[in-house]
Amino acid sequence: MSAAGGMNRGTTGAFGGRAAQPDRRERPLGGRIARIGLVLALAFGGLALGAGYWGVLRADELASDPTDAGVVAASRGAVRGRILDRDGRVLASSKRDANGEPYRVYADPSISGVVGYASRQYGSAGLEREYAAELLGVRPDDPVSRLFAKLRPQAGSRSDLRTSLSLTLQRLAVRLLGDDRGAVVMLDPRTGDVLVLASTPTFDASAIADPATSAAAFAAVQADPARPLVNRATLGRYVPGSVFKLVTATAALGSNAITPNTTFAEQPAAEKSGLLVSGFRVRDGHHAFTGSTALDLLGATEVSCNIYFALAGLRTGGAELTAWADRLGFDAQIPFDLPTAASQLTNGGGNLPGGFGDDVELANAAYGQGEVLVTPLQMALVGASIANGGLLMKPRLAAAFVDASGNVRRLEPEPWRLVLPSVSNEALRQAMIRAVEGEHGRLFTTGAQVPGVVVAGKSGTAQLGGTGEPHSWFVGFAPAENPEVVIAVLVERGGRGGERAAPLAGDVLRAYFGKP
Repeated sequence: MSAAGGMNRGTTGAFGGRAAQPDRRERPLGGRIARIGLVLALAFGGLALGAGYWGVLRADELASDPTDAGVVAASRGAVRGRILDRDGRVLASSKRDANGEPYRVYADPSISGVVGYASRQYGSAGLEREYAAELLGVRPDDPVSRLFAKLRPQAGSRSDLRTSLSLTLQRLAVRLLGDDRGAVVMLDPRTGDVLVLASTPTFDASAIADPATSAAAFAAVQADPARPLVNRATLGRYVPGSVFKLVTATAALGSNAITPNTTFAEQPAAEKSGLLVSGFRVRDGHHAFTGSTALDLLGATEVSCNIYFALAGLRTGGAELTAWADRLGFDAQIPFDLPTAASQLTNGGGNLPGGFGDDVELANAAYGQGEVLVTPLQMALVGASIANGGLLMKPRLAAAFVDASGNVRRLEPEPWRLVLPSVSNEALRQAMIRAVEGEHGRLFTTGAQVPGVVVAGKSGTAQLGGTGEPHSWFVGFAPAENPEVVIAVLVERGGRGGERAAPLAGDVLRAYFGKP
């Protein structure tokens, strides 16, 4: 056998056997270790980046999240800071039970819907939930201190929450609502500070927070068909009726569909026979005291003419009406300290611009019927936009945090958006003055007037179908020439706006201005 042939057959080992051939699939051990090391390095690098992102960049957000595990754990045994009203009156504070465990007590049920409750058994709600991290002292300035604060909250690190609420006005609003279900929102249009956020019926938050009574108290409110745990001011959605005409006017003026002097020739006759829209007749009582003269914007607002606003809405169009309503906060959650429900113009899905199904729905929506649903907070913001020259401020309840050393961290007011230019906005303000102070407007807003103070406003009577009473609405502000406060009142099944909501608003406004 030749050497070459032997090499072709393979080599022979020292003990006569054939030497094993190298496995070309095997790789050096060092290379595999290097690759595994690289994969692990990348994995740990990703974890480090994630930890840095959540621990530093998003740390404040996590620290204030009421569902964060650290916040939940801290809330079980730590004493919370107090919650105060705008004048320093105590709305919520802490006591200790026989075992030395802390629990919360509240000023009275009038604030239950806004301050909420903090319970060992049932968690928290309202401001107690939204600002749990600050009240418990688990939100220091640096991440390391924040971590230790969650593990062991210190009494000196918690803060008191000073709110914009007025306990006096809040109690008054709840008392005036009485046994009715409803809501009152009062805010300062210049800052967004909410003075009143009343919702009825109320509940006893102290009984829910007290371990000795919490089980029975919580079971009772859950079983109550009136749903007292639902804050009607922020979460209740209602047909608005004629207060929505303020939105239609904003959209019509803002899109140049009308001017303050616009009239509709068909309006006087349509008050008698109805306005025919795609086979449907929009009805409105004839305003005999205005004669046969077609109304302009101010006159139509004063007498709350459905025909005028249906025509204005049709001329504006669904796309523009929706776009301008969105500027006012519709179709989205309002940025606020508490959860809010989104107001709507339509259920959507229609073929017309803006999601309307047809011109009939659009015409009805323009005067606050159809598929329109709003929250009382949303309608207060509509009034605030007009009161503040078209500039809408973010509504707020939290005004400042005060630590144990007396250091104050103030929260500054924030502009939200410019809704309407000042020229058009002035026309709306004048129209609302006429609706309260005008000769004919007083018939629709009885009781909203304040001695020595000019009030601007608009009442609403929201028809619900069937034989039940309509919802009663009022939205207004004062003093009309330099507004300090806006008020929105909703009384479920309260009747005409001028019968229930308008006089209730007048009582709260008179209390604010110290008028009899």
